[in-house]
Amino acid sequence: MKVHNFNAGPSVLPNEVLYKASKALIDFEGTGMSILEIGHRTEPFVAVMEEARSLVRELMQLDDDFEVLFLHGGATTQFMQVPMNLLENGETAAYIDTGVWSNKAIKEAKQFGYVEVSASSKDTNYNHIPKQFTVPQQAKYLHITTNNTIYGTQWQATPETDVPLIADMSSDILSRQMDFNRYALIYAGVQKNMGAAGATMVAVRKSMLGKVTRKIPSILDYRLHIENGSMLNTPPVFAVYISMLTLRWLKGQGGVAAIEKVNNKKAALLYDEIDHNPLFRGNVAKEDRSKMNVTFTIDKPELEEEFVKFCKKEDIVGIKGHRLSGGFRASLYNALPLESVEVMVEAMKFFSLKKA
Repeated sequence: MKVHNFNAGPSVLPNEVLYKASKALIDFEGTGMSILEIGHRTEPFVAVMEEARSLVRELMQLDDDFEVLFLHGGATTQFMQVPMNLLENGETAAYIDTGVWSNKAIKEAKQFGYVEVSASSKDTNYNHIPKQFTVPQQAKYLHITTNNTIYGTQWQATPETDVPLIADMSSDILSRQMDFNRYALIYAGVQKNMGAAGATMVAVRKSMLGKVTRKIPSILDYRLHIENGSMLNTPPVFAVYISMLTLRWLKGQGGVAAIEKVNNKKAALLYDEIDHNPLFRGNVAKEDRSKMNVTFTIDKPELEEEFVKFCKKEDIVGIKGHRLSGGFRASLYNALPLESVEVMVEAMKFFSLKKA
């Protein structure tokens, strides 16, 4: 391992994926061409796209009503594309505000219909997941952000609702077992748990589409992407290839159930140190702690920069907190080995002995 990479995204990838991708950069599957050079409609890449889509369906155990797409534009485009396709002018969508990204999604949805913010944790600087909320019966859907990368909170269970459920799962997709079929649409930037930056995965129920009367630009119409096998335009070829390799790796680890056990161990180890180390403390309500993005602070703020530099000397990178929340953030995505968390914990113990 080069370093212990706790970056929040783009983030750590499995060594196996990096090795295979490096070979494909020179010669992809014996074609004599780089993966960067092959035509996206040629048989070798069509096979890559189909395998990537199939692996998503398999790992998420999706039923037949779902279609899986790999698109451009990141989750940020989905903030707009979801209501454009699903929310008629004059209709209402419900959103739960749990951080920066859900707030951005709310802003975009307001351009297409009415938005009811059913609950928000903004008044406590997003340090918890709201437990009490009411979704209007007339709402076309309820949108949640399952994991909050900046503040370090996570929905521990799928909320109960009678309306279709939409989720931005960018930072915890395929990290834990859940009933993905309870959702009507799921989207995720792939650069945290599913690959390299440049592609966005969308899993959408076909039965949700075609119900708005507005004219949708072709490139933003989910139906056209489905009709064209996620190749309405040139897809992000290399990013889709890395996603396919990462999904293969995840399946080889034993799938979501197996990786969840590893993720639970990593999170428990780090949170235990935060709770017992006299120098550090967690930022969010314990019952809502994210197992993907662990946020914490130091009781002596003047030592914050020194701790970051100390970690860097120990080959621990990416722990500086987001500019909006400060402190520290350690991202424990699927490909991060348990060994890296063990090194991080030892660094915290050593630093505390010197400074506490």
